Amino acid sequence: MSNLNWTEIFGQAMDAAGVLIETQPATADHLSAWQIADRHWQKLAEVAMTHRLRWSAGWAEQGPEQFSVYVLFEKQGEYLQVRTSIDLNRAELPSQATVYPAANRSERHTQDMFGIKFAEHPDNRPWTRHKAWDKHQYPLRKAFAVQGQPEAITPPDLDYAFVKSHGAGTYEIPVGPIHAGIIEPGHFRFQAVGELILNLEERFGYTHKGIEKIAEGRTPESLARLAGRVSGDTTVGHAWAACKAMEQAANISIPPRAALLRGILAERERVANHLGDIGAICNDVAFTFAQIQFSRLREDWLRTQANIFGHRLLMDCIIPGGVKHDIGEADCDAFKADNVRLRKELSDIITTLDLNSSLEDRLYTAGFLSEDIAAAFGTLGYVGRASGQDFDVRRDAPYPPYDKVTVKVALENQGDIASRFWIRYKEIMASMKLIEQFMALLQAGEIATAWQIPAAGSSGLGIIDGWRGEIVSYVAFGSDNKISRFYPRDPSQLNWPALEKLVLNNIVPDFPVCNKSLNGSYSGNDL
Repeated sequence: MSNLNWTEIFGQAMDAAGVLIETQPATADHLSAWQIADRHWQKLAEVAMTHRLRWSAGWAEQGPEQFSVYVLFEKQGEYLQVRTSIDLNRAELPSQATVYPAANRSERHTQDMFGIKFAEHPDNRPWTRHKAWDKHQYPLRKAFAVQGQPEAITPPDLDYAFVKSHGAGTYEIPVGPIHAGIIEPGHFRFQAVGELILNLEERFGYTHKGIEKIAEGRTPESLARLAGRVSGDTTVGHAWAACKAMEQAANISIPPRAALLRGILAERERVANHLGDIGAICNDVAFTFAQIQFSRLREDWLRTQANIFGHRLLMDCIIPGGVKHDIGEADCDAFKADNVRLRKELSDIITTLDLNSSLEDRLYTAGFLSEDIAAAFGTLGYVGRASGQDFDVRRDAPYPPYDKVTVKVALENQGDIASRFWIRYKEIMASMKLIEQFMALLQAGEIATAWQIPAAGSSGLGIIDGWRGEIVSYVAFGSDNKISRFYPRDPSQLNWPALEKLVLNNIVPDFPVCNKSLNGSYSGNDL
């Protein structure tokens, strides 16, 4: 029996396919790094697919004479980062989206932002641009000014080539991009016959923030604040991932107490969002009682956070090298009281929901996402785990403080709205237990490590499990402690395309609850 791990076996397969691999220094635990020639870019994807590697993220950066393009794969909790280089004046690569559907929108984003063409891409329509800049301008190229050259009014993106409805009895329903309520803009174009959904296309990018561009030249402290605003409901997750990447680049380790406090913050963020989502799922099928109760529980949870950390959503609590706020014995008592109260309340409310036949009728079998489609799109977090994708960074690629505890990962395989509902509930229960374990491990000590200025050219890759799933954050430093490249990959980038699949053959009135059961982040997608 071979003692080789999958990375070594994969390397042998690549060698047999005629691909020369140059091994690079890895910047993180559970990570290997390779460099290959650009002509082998698609072969890399083809061999990766045969070895059942999961496509996780893709990004690019510009150097003085070339573009570097990266892809990140994962299998069995181990990651492989592969880089290739292409000439600035001949910016073209084979598309990996022909092999991995998960790469589709990432490559379109890179095309819009850098002008790198992906040959044979299955969908060459613009994704991020929305006519906010000329089609021959590329904002992430170094020559592009951060303020750009915007027109007084951005021209409307009227000629985006949505799939057209054909056939007797079919019709189109345009929804958005402006919605009722306070959610962010996103456009959903349906084809339907009667009430049955035949096709759905999504269109995002209406609130492109320029996160990647305005990160350039920032200090580590400033980048941490920016990362916490990639998606406001995941401020802990994105700030942690960015800080983890910066800490790797600077070759520093955070104190054990700081790691435990980060864990407490992340799990409280997870609980708060899951409480809100469960209530919202019920509300979208007119079960208002549950929405009221879960909103009340979430509000109590957030008020404790405001009292202890100074911010309801925990913004700016994570800083490079550690955390901003320490907690005392009284704070731990407040967290314990929150857990006791929440467990008691959930025991009563969940029993009521479980016995409600009308709720069951709307959630079970609706919004079905098969295991095969979930795997093909690389779905993450509660979306993936409700469709049999048994992966959690905290358990499978553990990082402090999760390497000190046992992480119980909820898993379902029915793939419907009910599964995504129950995964959230189980994760709430597991998160409260983790919070208690982290508090029990707390010992006196520092909450931050002194910062060390990284050498120019240093980079890091921060991978953590946010409440929506795996977050990937790439950070590279230039000179004078300034950021030269920041790329955050929110789980929503991989989860959103699954919505186009799980609504098929559902009725139009069920779209809101299908959408809420996925609950992708518009902001996390619209960098």
